Amino acid sequence: MLGANEQRSEVARLLAQINAEYEAAQRGLSGIAFGTARHAFITARMENLSRLHTQLQSIVGDAAIAMIAEELNDCKV
Repeated sequence: MLGANEQRSEVARLLAQINAEYEAAQRGLSGIAFGTARHAFITARMENLSRLHTQLQSIVGDAAIAMIAEELNDCKV
C-alpha cells in the first residue's frame, strides 16, 4: 500500500500522463496522417486514457473524473 506522499506522487504522475495522452490525441486530429492510421492512433490514445483513469480511480475514488476534467480543462493544445 502506498503512503500519503507516494499517493500524491502517483496521482500527479497519472494526471501528467493523462494530459500527455490527451494532447497527443488532439494533435492526431490535426496531423498529416489520414484514414485508418489516424483513427488507430487516436483510438490508442483514448484507450490509454481509459486505463489511466481506472488507475487514478483506484487511488482517489470517484473524485478521479473531476480531477481529470480539471487537468484537461487547463490543457493548452
